[in-house]
Amino acid sequence: MAIYQSRDAKLSVVREAPFAREREMQCLVEAHMDALLGLQFVRSEFSIGDFRIDSLVYDHSSNAFAIVEYKKDKNFSVIDQGYAYLSTMLNNKADFILEYNEVMQHSLQRSEVDWSQSRVIFVAPSFTSYQRQAINFQDMPIELWELKRFENDFISFNKIKSDGARESIQTLSSETVESPIKEVNKEITVVTEAQHLAGKPEPILDLYRRLKEHIMSLGDVELKSTKLWLGFRTTRNFVDIHLQNSALKMWLNMPAGTLNDPLNLARDVSNVGHWGNGSYELKIVNDERFSYLFDLIEQSYNYQLRVG
Repeated sequence: MAIYQSRDAKLSVVREAPFAREREMQCLVEAHMDALLGLQFVRSEFSIGDFRIDSLVYDHSSNAFAIVEYKKDKNFSVIDQGYAYLSTMLNNKADFILEYNEVMQHSLQRSEVDWSQSRVIFVAPSFTSYQRQAINFQDMPIELWELKRFENDFISFNKIKSDGARESIQTLSSETVESPIKEVNKEITVVTEAQHLAGKPEPILDLYRRLKEHIMSLGDVELKSTKLWLGFRTTRNFVDIHLQNSALKMWLNMPAGTLNDPLNLARDVSNVGHWGNGSYELKIVNDERFSYLFDLIEQSYNYQLRVG
């Protein structure tokens, strides 16, 4: 995709300035891990077993560790390497927790970590069509992100999205497959949007679809499914939704005291335990005041864009 700069009524191509080494990509992403991926950076070059992990990170929205790997060339298998890293993580859980506690000076308990939400993230300037197709499963715990650098310090960072994946990665984990896929899939669970929607009454599904349509129209929004809710995010979640049988529960990711809500539809849950991200919780049972509700969601969306 060509990038142009508009100046003095003329368009000029912004040329790519390729990374010379993987380390350049790694330093850039690690310095801006929260802004780019919404993850907490733990440490570089974490050695465990026969592997050296480029970036060890932690996802507080799912209470899970993730591994970020950087690739300059295209000669690697995302499935083989990704599942090898996940297998190593699951077989060395105590080492990951110990490393986090020592680096972050925080007492993270084993019971706090949801290992079923672990994942591997590959970052590269580009991926082959074969690599893109390799992650085209609805429950793949592997993500591909393309990172490009251009003239004048412009950066593009885009997630490769699966092309309407319907098949499960479980189809690759038969007894005859000699890889860690089968063992990893026993513990890691990638929850899909369809699983959240399954069995819910049609009126609730209709409310959700209308909300989703509006949310996705706000801009470049990604839907991230967790075990407990469906999160909509730019770099961070700005609204999380949990489908119940008689209502939708929604959380807006804004600090207490920042939401303009004259009708007081949102409850401040900043000082109580709650699901989702942010300090505001709403319960929606019908389509009354939908326009007002959309405004609240847009406030959270715009807030997350501002804080970056």
